[in-house]
Amino acid sequence: MICYEHPLNERIRTLLRLEDLFKKIDFFSAKDSPLQHHASLMTLFEVLEITSRSDIKTDLLQELERQKQMLETLRKNPNISETALDDVLDNIQTTFRSMLEISGKVGEHLRENEWLMTIKQRTTIPGGICEFDLPSYHYWLNLDPAMRRKDFYEWMAPMLPIRNAFGIVLYLLRSSGKTTHNIAHQGIFQQPGSDYFAHMLRVRVNEDFPCVPEISANKYALNIRFIPSQSGQRAKVYEKDVAFDLTFCNL
Repeated sequence: MICYEHPLNERIRTLLRLEDLFKKIDFFSAKDSPLQHHASLMTLFEVLEITSRSDIKTDLLQELERQKQMLETLRKNPNISETALDDVLDNIQTTFRSMLEISGKVGEHLRENEWLMTIKQRTTIPGGICEFDLPSYHYWLNLDPAMRRKDFYEWMAPMLPIRNAFGIVLYLLRSSGKTTHNIAHQGIFQQPGSDYFAHMLRVRVNEDFPCVPEISANKYALNIRFIPSQSGQRAKVYEKDVAFDLTFCNL
């Protein structure tokens, strides 16, 4: 099964993008190649762009506090494991305290690094990071991989509380989902907006179906059109019935 997640508001969209970018940083920075470490740094700059456009810290603090209060009400629920609940609440509390210790905007320590900002500015120029443009960066890319990884660790460490925070929020969001099995007749599925409320949709499709979901959702209706995955056929709806699982996730 292949899972497609579709956020239904800007806040969840931002968190999913950050999650994806942090995974890429982890993957590329764990390698040894200079090109892979270059890819990791370029991805870090993308994280910096996202966090500079919104107050991620305040939003996450508010959401963690809200989730803590909601989870506290479940203590007397016989269907809830007290141990599991305590673990989640402890994680929320620890992360909340760590985030309060962050001064300024997320990634401010990177914005104050002149060397990194010089590299970042050159990324707006096509091919602007060649060795003759930034010899100091070329030198860094030729250092021992362990030294470059040490730099990545120092750059990423102050951002770990934010990563832990959105990890908790997305975990709770995905765990809240209610899943139903559906059929998109001749590639099309529709549902009235009054029949659901969600912050994110998850569509799971068997990988044997050569199509991808195209999702549009508002307060009036949910529409899912399955489009052939082959290039050149995007405008055409997949003509066969498609079985899929649909999950509505709410915070």
